[in-house]
Amino acid sequence: MLLELSQWLAKDIRSFNVFNYITLRAVLATMTALTISFVAGPAFIRWLTAKKIGQSVRSDGPQSHLSKSGTPTMGGGLILISVGVSTLLWADLSNRFVWIVLIVTLGFGAVGWVDDWRKVVYRNPDGLSARAKFFWQSLIGLVAAIYIAFSISAPNNEKVAELFFHWVGSGFTLELPAKADLIVPFFKSVSYPVGMFGFIALTYLVIVGTSNAVNLTDGLDGLAIMPTVLVGAALGIFSYVAGNAVFSKYLLLPYIPGAGELTVFCGALAGAGLGFLWFNAYPAEVFMGDVGALSLGAALGAVAVIARQEIVLFIMGGVFVAETLSVMVQVAYFKYTKRRYGEGRRILRMAPLHHHFEQSGWKETQVVVRFWIITILLVLFGLSTLKIR
Repeated sequence: MLLELSQWLAKDIRSFNVFNYITLRAVLATMTALTISFVAGPAFIRWLTAKKIGQSVRSDGPQSHLSKSGTPTMGGGLILISVGVSTLLWADLSNRFVWIVLIVTLGFGAVGWVDDWRKVVYRNPDGLSARAKFFWQSLIGLVAAIYIAFSISAPNNEKVAELFFHWVGSGFTLELPAKADLIVPFFKSVSYPVGMFGFIALTYLVIVGTSNAVNLTDGLDGLAIMPTVLVGAALGIFSYVAGNAVFSKYLLLPYIPGAGELTVFCGALAGAGLGFLWFNAYPAEVFMGDVGALSLGAALGAVAVIARQEIVLFIMGGVFVAETLSVMVQVAYFKYTKRRYGEGRRILRMAPLHHHFEQSGWKETQVVVRFWIITILLVLFGLSTLKIR
């Protein structure tokens, strides 16, 4: 929005051309989202409190968490407002990648909002049923995956439509270009062609999987939001490189025209996340809820796919991966031992992983800060893939 205004003003005042630089608009988007979070945060929390939208705490969890019962939740709505407004103000609204990432983010946010609203307002402990939640996540993820598959191959939406109908008419035999291959980091020319169906399946898994991984991580004050900010900021760098013909060629990454504009979105996400952390830091004044966790995870997954960095996302989001695997292993082992021995046994004291460390004697703040430090190291390791090949 402001980009179009600055381009119009630049016809008479050349200094407004500075707003054409993606890097500047990414910084301004970060600052705008951060300011919106700071300004609107207290009022948003008061509104949640007035509506009695409070967090319910599981009785079988750590006893130290019982005092958190009633703390306002669904604070992820503040993040979505900050990200959405900031992106609409500073991004190039003619860029199709910006819109698909926004749609994915808001779509998953809507699923999380309905789930949270039913739990805390209607007092329905089940919220949105697991089947319904998975259905809507899958629908949004699948539509996004199909669109991204063709948008990476085509320069505009008209060509996307042509390619899609050509793919359908050809009996689903269309081949994707090399830049859609699965890239293996740390190697100059190692990538694996996955084909159209493979690309769609991979994209779907990355978006939906990351969404649920962030949701599982969101169990302690500030635990999920800081890694999201760090990974999101790093993905902004990868997006900028992928959208720049010179940098992508120099760093041996596929050139994705238009992907650089996602740097603005990532900046907005980082700013909104830091603003939310101001209120979510221990002891939290507000919790993110599914509306925030599901949407932020889906956003990270969508950006990573467009920038062609799915494996790097897996590396940088190692905390999210570990939390998810801890739940999967715990549940699988419990079911296996119950079937074999008649009594379910556990590998961890409690899942997800952060609860295991709490039950092992770590304080909540220790778990959170140490997981942040691990994420910083993993993000730096992921960024090193830009040059180490």
